Amino acid sequence: MGHLSAIEMAGMPISLEQQLSWHLQSNHYPPVPTSMIQPCIEAIDALVMDEAFMMIDLPEGIEYKGSSQAPAWAIVEAHHLDPFVESCIADYIGADD
Repeated sequence: MGHLSAIEMAGMPISLEQQLSWHLQSNHYPPVPTSMIQPCIEAIDALVMDEAFMMIDLPEGIEYKGSSQAPAWAIVEAHHLDPFVESCIADYIGADD
């Protein structure tokens, strides 16, 4: 899967949207639709704020266990977003300095 490339991408000086677009389209087979970028960002933000069970709305036509919502942790896990969560936590902690 491209875990090392995801770690590298998470540290690049481009927007999180661009990072996720690349990751979802290049590191997954089949590619994840770009309509999942916003739910992924919301899931990352939820984990950064220690809200892993926050329910995130999914785009039309995408379901999680028959529901139009998924818990943040499940989105992060299914889309291999750990490097992006870690990068955002580092940025969040660094913002306090």
